Amino acid sequence: MRITAIKLDRLVRSLDPPFPAAWDPVPRTTFAATLVRVETDEGLVGVGSGDTMDGFEAYVDLFVGRDPLAVARHVRTLETITFHGGRYWPLEAALWDILGQVTGQPVSVLFGGSASSLPAYASTGEFVSPAERAERAIAVREMGFRALKIRIAADRLAEGIEAVAATRRAVGDSMAILVDLNQGWRMPGDIAPALDVAAVRSVAERLRELDVLWLEEPLPSADVAGHRSLRMQTGIRVAGGEMVRTFAELVAALDGDAYDVLQPDVVLAVGMLRARTIAELALARNHWFTPHTWTNGIGVLANLHVAAGVGGGPFIEYPFDPPGWTPDRRDFMLAEPVCVDADGMLRVPDRPGLGAIVDEQAVRRYAA
Repeated sequence: MRITAIKLDRLVRSLDPPFPAAWDPVPRTTFAATLVRVETDEGLVGVGSGDTMDGFEAYVDLFVGRDPLAVARHVRTLETITFHGGRYWPLEAALWDILGQVTGQPVSVLFGGSASSLPAYASTGEFVSPAERAERAIAVREMGFRALKIRIAADRLAEGIEAVAATRRAVGDSMAILVDLNQGWRMPGDIAPALDVAAVRSVAERLRELDVLWLEEPLPSADVAGHRSLRMQTGIRVAGGEMVRTFAELVAALDGDAYDVLQPDVVLAVGMLRARTIAELALARNHWFTPHTWTNGIGVLANLHVAAGVGGGPFIEYPFDPPGWTPDRRDFMLAEPVCVDADGMLRVPDRPGLGAIVDEQAVRRYAA
């Protein structure tokens, strides 16, 4: 079998009303996605998504004509490209989609088959008042979610902590609460200084009093020693690694005891094969593996397959913050949006490969 073509479908959908994301300085009025399709000479087509894939056209010839099942070789090639350019890991997801179709198995089975579903946490992303955040928490609990994540801005710490406190008062011990400080990476142009360790320690101590399950990205990702000292001094679980660029960075974080929870996104950070290795190392050291998934439904599925395959958890991230951010908005390119069931579980599709079904009409409608 040989790869005959790699095609990119670039899609843009307008958002009305706009969604003011917590990490963005202005409301998001459009949502962009790029579908990666890997075609083979035997008629199989693998699909991946998650990164914009800008500039990838220059590297297509490194893959066309080669065996799509030689995933390890393609991963090494992608790592050489990542050193110079973008994050093109959706291509690897498409290759695993083909491999699953060839074997007739969901990709999670190829990665170990530890679970067929995982509890999802509602990952919120909008700045709202503490009272409204508490109201939304009750609403998502009634939808079946057992956990939710609240983002706190570095320049609005008091308001963010009060949102967590209001939510805890509203839901009691019926939900786990996670908090994200978003200090691990930056949007383009954001050069504001990060919170220092002393400021973060004060936040962590208050969040621990509120029984927060983990504190995510509290410091820049390179500060391994700072993350370790924060864990040791406050007793709070620390999560991170969602957007690192190399496998070596994650190994260094593990060796430095930086995180309780490893979160590399398989379509944005280090790919599926490397994320599986990190997951196995983390689990062997009694840490958690629960990847970041904030892209679209195909990216959610790629991460779900890896996490379910190796036995990750205790939750899987599920981008969800209605009314602004819903499965229909996020997964507009899919015939079947990726949804959590009434018990708050995100189930692995039983179809071979990743299990995503592209809506070709939507692809034509939203073509950029």
